[in-house]
Amino acid sequence: MLSPDLKNALPTTDELPCSDDTPVDNEDQNFLPNILLFLLNSIWANRMDWYFGVDMGVYHTTGVNPRVPVVPDAFLSVGVERKKGGKSRKSYAVWEENGIVPIFTLEMVSHTPGGEYDEKLDIYRKLGVLYYVIYNPEFWRRDQHQPFEVYKLIDENYQLQIGEPYLMPEVGLGIGRHQAVIGGIQQEFLCWYDQQRNRYLTDAEQAQQERSRAEQERQRAEQERQRAEQLAQYLRSLGVDPNNLPGN
Repeated sequence: MLSPDLKNALPTTDELPCSDDTPVDNEDQNFLPNILLFLLNSIWANRMDWYFGVDMGVYHTTGVNPRVPVVPDAFLSVGVERKKGGKSRKSYAVWEENGIVPIFTLEMVSHTPGGEYDEKLDIYRKLGVLYYVIYNPEFWRRDQHQPFEVYKLIDENYQLQIGEPYLMPEVGLGIGRHQAVIGGIQQEFLCWYDQQRNRYLTDAEQAQQERSRAEQERQRAEQERQRAEQLAQYLRSLGVDPNNLPGN
């Protein structure tokens, strides 16, 4: 924890830029992290102790200058206010969040390498981010890495983990990849999993699942109606009134 004097000497988030103003290289750098955010809004709808930032500056005191942020494509902090003071955050300053650093950060590699495997890895290591995920679906061969990598901070160093979806018990979630149709387009996206490795569905998938269940129920009811009608016709062929059976 910072001393009160040092904390008072640091700038507030109202005085700091919300990001580094570096434009994203492609639409997925905003789109895919926002899918994780929208999912989390449903999964943790009743929790008020978390914050998920997308392309937002994280200010900290473990670098050369607290006014220079690191800007993950996405990050998750647990144990902080969902809305800080009831308001939306402009940026995330660790010294304004009771010293709570993100527990999870995500970087998506694009055609312009951004130091994801070295510079940012070292920044997050010093900051103390427990889980660092690098998603590199297109350029992993170029970078001599895998398309999806999870690093965990163990003994102050990042160690590459195995398994997908990868479960993060300290977070209470797993993360992995999935292929699905989103907005009419078949594509791969990142998604959350529960501790039994069941994937959390998007709102659209849940709606489709409910429609499928309703259609299956309608079909079952129709099949029952047809069987009942066939039985009634058979009884009539035998001279039996199906509406006047013994016991009716």
